Amino acid sequence: MSADEDVRPYFIMGEHTVEVPMKLHEENRKRVCRELNKNSNLQHSIIVLQGGESTTLYCSDREPVFRQESYFHWAFGVLEPDCYGAIEVHNNRSHLFVPKLPECYAVWMGRLHNLEYFKKRYGVDEVHYVPDMKNVLSAMKPDILLTLQGKNSDSGKDTREAVFEGIGEFKVDNKILYPVITECRVFKTAYELDVLRYINKISSEAHKEVMRQIRPGMKEYQLESIFNHYCYYMGGARHSSYTCICGSGPNGATLHYGHAGAPNDKTVEDGDMCLFDMGGEYYCYTSDITCSFPANGKFTDKQKLIYQAVYNSSRAVMEAVKPGVSWVDMHKLADQVHLTELRAGGLLRGDIKEMMEARLGAVFMPHGLGHFMGCDVHDVGGYLEGNPERPNEEGLKCLRTARVLAPGMVLTIEPGIYFIDCLLDNALKDPKLAKFLVPEKIVQYRNFGGVRIEDDIIITDVGMELMTRVPRTIEEIEDIMRTGRKTDAPFPQELIKASKNMPK
Repeated sequence: MSADEDVRPYFIMGEHTVEVPMKLHEENRKRVCRELNKNSNLQHSIIVLQGGESTTLYCSDREPVFRQESYFHWAFGVLEPDCYGAIEVHNNRSHLFVPKLPECYAVWMGRLHNLEYFKKRYGVDEVHYVPDMKNVLSAMKPDILLTLQGKNSDSGKDTREAVFEGIGEFKVDNKILYPVITECRVFKTAYELDVLRYINKISSEAHKEVMRQIRPGMKEYQLESIFNHYCYYMGGARHSSYTCICGSGPNGATLHYGHAGAPNDKTVEDGDMCLFDMGGEYYCYTSDITCSFPANGKFTDKQKLIYQAVYNSSRAVMEAVKPGVSWVDMHKLADQVHLTELRAGGLLRGDIKEMMEARLGAVFMPHGLGHFMGCDVHDVGGYLEGNPERPNEEGLKCLRTARVLAPGMVLTIEPGIYFIDCLLDNALKDPKLAKFLVPEKIVQYRNFGGVRIEDDIIITDVGMELMTRVPRTIEEIEDIMRTGRKTDAPFPQELIKASKNMPK
């Protein structure tokens, strides 16, 4: 039997990882066709999607690690670049178009697979070569081609609309498909939930490994490395969902720390509060988890106050989320808990209701409570037409969705309290906000950084399912960090010293 014949319609990265059936994508295709078929004028239409392209960086011949375009992955699950997919709306019949590669490709990139290989591997009805697209689609005599064109409400970028040689000979509509397929992506199938649970499990264990191994004196990027290694080595997760945020001390107050201008390069110091926001990605399905903990494994009284406030708001939201609940109301609930706790700790004074009306909570939590998650870490569908519009108030305007919760949605719950100098300075100058602040207490938290607790949940028929499994209470965190120190490995200080003595 040849390698092309011995292929199954599954994705798997080894026996220790989860097996994902291609029925996941078949079900997704059926869902979008089912919705489109409600419009009788579309029953003889064909969906055409274009996958991600192989490319090189700038003017070099260096290829970045390929990651499939998310809409195309959702519908077809194809790992290779430069492909197209078509779906006949009336019968859900699927067509995959793969590039016709030259023979020399096999020398540099591996064996050339035949069309039957792709058909078996991805569980589609037919496979053709890309140059044959016009003829294949013409033979189906579609009334219209439905292409994808819409704006992502998180990134502000437009989707990649399919273009191929000869498309000008067809009637094309690029407006109908986007809201339909995007709404389908908001609600996850059982197949998708299994993958999301798996990558949450792996990412949770990776966070726990970081808690065990962290020591003052390490670099933030070394903790990033531990996380990424665990996800890939133990879970087959080659990609991260996003650039790891490994903020220690004051860096914890930078919401998207870890980017090229602040690349997780600070030395972790004894006494630092750490905020590590990291998520692995498996088969283009994401996770997004934040753990906050003291670098030395023992909370100070100030750290306890802020951490417990965020923990209480996180769990208050978890108690309240269920179908029919407004996500905006959940953000306000988190704000209310934060303000109540900060007042009890002496950092604020005054009436909580007045603080809420003044949007004081946005000074300490300027981001939204959470977001949809799926094939993108900030998944699509937050502000589709027909759903609540983006609020205008401080803090609330940063919400990535304002929708009412419904079963099948997957979201993050990620309240946080941060001490961000520019926001504090502006609040102290604003009479509407300054009256609530206790300056002599606030100043004690300058350079504290921040605390965020981020968990990934599924909305169920009656409430929610928590996918993230990491230590969350102060006692649980201190216990796992204490356990990690009992088996103190010769990393990192000893290895760092050894590396300095390596031959030049």
